[in-house]
Amino acid sequence: MQYIKGLDAFDGRNQTAVTLGKFDGLHRGHQKLLDRIIKYAQKEDCDSVVCAFDMDRDCLMTNEERRAFLEDKVDYLIEIPFTREMMEMEAEKFIDEILHKKLHASYIVVGTDFNFGHEKRGNHQMLEKYAAKYGYTVDVVEKAYYKDREISSTYIRELLLDGNVPLANKLLGYPYEITSVVEHGQQLGRTLGFPTMNLAPQEKKILPKYGVYACRVLVDGVWYGGVGNAGVKPTVAQEKRRLFEVYVYGYEGDAYGKTATVQILEFERPETKFHSVEELKDRVMKDMRYGEEYLKNHPFDER
Repeated sequence: MQYIKGLDAFDGRNQTAVTLGKFDGLHRGHQKLLDRIIKYAQKEDCDSVVCAFDMDRDCLMTNEERRAFLEDKVDYLIEIPFTREMMEMEAEKFIDEILHKKLHASYIVVGTDFNFGHEKRGNHQMLEKYAAKYGYTVDVVEKAYYKDREISSTYIRELLLDGNVPLANKLLGYPYEITSVVEHGQQLGRTLGFPTMNLAPQEKKILPKYGVYACRVLVDGVWYGGVGNAGVKPTVAQEKRRLFEVYVYGYEGDAYGKTATVQILEFERPETKFHSVEELKDRVMKDMRYGEEYLKNHPFDER
């Protein structure tokens, strides 16, 4: 896959199958669009292109995570900053100059609520209206639903902030995760006998409901079980800084400075301010037993 920042840098010459959107999370609804452009690319001998508008807001998936997710799936990922110029471009000009002349679109795959152009005047009906003029086919994909609710980034955010991680993961189609460099902390866990890894999520990355979770942790190329706390460590931390602090079962190395990935699996309890370090230690021991029991009942491949 070729990763491109900004439309100006794209210089592809082949015909393309294009999908466009914010793609915050690449959840199961988004994956329906991806599947279509991949099939067109395979069947019609054209390039598959994902155009992701960068909205600069809190996200389910960072740009780096989106790039890694798409790496072996599509031919191009183009990240498009949502500038004023883009907002004010007339809809037919967007079709002509970007979809037709720049991207050489033969197939345009969008959802039923896709809008583009100045004041969102463009939609899938407008794309269909100009299809013959500009020589492309429009494929409008119906929304994916869970029960009676549309699968959307908004819905998944709500689930995460409510601590309903299993359902959020189901709608995403993969476990919600945080990747960061392991930081030095106050080393209180080490003093108490359960050393932890501290990971600070990127500024725009959403943390789920503050509290304790069973999780999986990837470090040094190996997956381990873990139990971690999302939040600000209210009992001991002076600085209220968002962190995911995780105890990793069976890991004995020095992880400081290494990149680790935490996949969040199941909520146990909300974050709590304890009256003493001793009370905190007692609770953490219970959390560790909870994590062991969860992972025993939900085994995974550690490779």
